[in-house]
Amino acid sequence: MAVTTGMVVANNYYNQPLLADMAREFDVSEAAISDVPMLTQIGYALGLFLIVPLGDKLKRKKMILIDFAFIIAALISAGLAPTPAALKVSSLFIGLTSVIPQIMIPMAAQLAEDHSRGKAIGTVMTGMFIGILGSRTLSGFIGSYLDWRSVFFIASGIMALLWVFLRWKLPEITPDFKGTYRQLLLSIVDQFRNRPRLRLAALRGSLVFASFSVFWTTLVFLLETPAFGMGSREAGAFGVVGIAGAVIATVVGKLSDTMNKNVIIAVSTVIAMISWVILGFGAGSMLLLVIGALLLDLGIQAVHITNQTIIFENNPPERNRINTVYMVLYFTGGALGTFIGGIVWQHFGWTGVAAAGFGFGGLTLLVHLIWKS
Repeated sequence: MAVTTGMVVANNYYNQPLLADMAREFDVSEAAISDVPMLTQIGYALGLFLIVPLGDKLKRKKMILIDFAFIIAALISAGLAPTPAALKVSSLFIGLTSVIPQIMIPMAAQLAEDHSRGKAIGTVMTGMFIGILGSRTLSGFIGSYLDWRSVFFIASGIMALLWVFLRWKLPEITPDFKGTYRQLLLSIVDQFRNRPRLRLAALRGSLVFASFSVFWTTLVFLLETPAFGMGSREAGAFGVVGIAGAVIATVVGKLSDTMNKNVIIAVSTVIAMISWVILGFGAGSMLLLVIGALLLDLGIQAVHITNQTIIFENNPPERNRINTVYMVLYFTGGALGTFIGGIVWQHFGWTGVAAAGFGFGGLTLLVHLIWKS
């Protein structure tokens, strides 16, 4: 399940290092092709609303295997796209269908015993983090040696292999929800309204992911300055640093089964804030950027894993709708961080970026200390 979440979520991020190559082939501006990753994320948001809640209504294994067929079709369609418009439509469907990780995480929580639920969630989440952080490096490498279309064809082959493996190994789970699809979607609002711990976890998650997005949105701009003279490939290589932080964060999943979760979140948030102090002084130092990036990813992922352990405590039957609420707000925070990061870089440079990232971390800690249960 961890491997599956990592490889599937990567489909959403393969396009980012390839945009310049796509623009050259189609003879359009980079601005004109920038809709590709945006539409992928829009598709992902739609999938969170329309597909993930079905995990509470349909048999999970059958649902996942059917969705894989649509993922493969969308990836092949992107690889064959004759025009930018066709590529953008394919990208929308790649995002829409690549929401399996958000079905796998509640599934892992359901399958795990009470005493090891945090460990199970941490393991699957680490697979997803590695997929997010490593996908840019992988696609940039393949794209530089082959071409951007090959990335999508190779990804479709990987999905086909995963389909075979999951059909063989993934257990089936009987759904709990017996109502209609409309009732299922409407009940998502009830989860938000009636679960205060879910609301708090989602707010913490959105703010801390905003801090994460501020860094990854602006890093390439910093590396392109004369102080470094680098570019997008080097920025993608920072994903390796992020992977190290994500792997370390797996330990948090185990700790959350035995330690006070509020303490873990507070300490992890402080680590993220400290990372921004280090990053703030790293405008001319690669070593400080690497150390700061490692600590930032460690802190952010530790908060995220602990949040998910909290919302899935006691193995609630509405676990997929709960995850929908959490992840929609989580990615809303990410979008806010991306937007703020671009603005502060333009007007205040790296000092403004560090202040924004630290500020989002401070808000996370403040919200946690005021409303923690």
